[in-house]
Amino acid sequence: MATRRALKAVLIDLSGTLHIEDTAISGAQEALQKLRSAPVAVKFVTNTTKECKRTLCERLQKLNFDIHEDEIFTSLTAARNLVEQEQVRPLLLVDDSALEDFEGIDTSGPNAVVVGLAPQHFNYNTLNKAFRLILDGAPLIAIHKARYYKKLDGLSLGPGPFITGLEYATDVKATVVGKPEKPFFVEALRSIGCQPEEAVMIGDVCTELVN
Repeated sequence: MATRRALKAVLIDLSGTLHIEDTAISGAQEALQKLRSAPVAVKFVTNTTKECKRTLCERLQKLNFDIHEDEIFTSLTAARNLVEQEQVRPLLLVDDSALEDFEGIDTSGPNAVVVGLAPQHFNYNTLNKAFRLILDGAPLIAIHKARYYKKLDGLSLGPGPFITGLEYATDVKATVVGKPEKPFFVEALRSIGCQPEEAVMIGDVCTELVN
């Protein structure tokens, strides 16, 4: 019988788990404070792509969460890492407020398509540009494929339906870098020196936790 390893880390989702937009989930600050007293590492993992990591951290700190920027691992970071690894020049379909996390990346003459949540860019002309690039051989990189996300006024479309549309139109399968893909969690845990069997995940949507 295999021996279970001691718990060393807790991965915590952000949007929908600790907060929704600029409103904290009731009791979340107190729960986090209690967890901080336990002998485990804490890493915050999120598919949030509508803002850069710095802005996200500032938003959480204003809600009185004890969180530091270097404790946050985002799907934007995972996407940037893949872009650098593959040495491609992406057409970035992300919110303008998220572009800071791609500073220094060459986007001239794009030969790849990276898609996150970008409501202001999800129009025919921009999506058609992405469609043509993919037809010409550009890889399609999905920051994540969530069908929807929570806002204070209700559920809203995530990037998933738009990525699926590009997949259908081009007959190309996207490489997904965010939750619930296993490499996302492995990369987050590597940064704190833990193995998957030494960690647990806390989130609000079970289908988006681990694939």
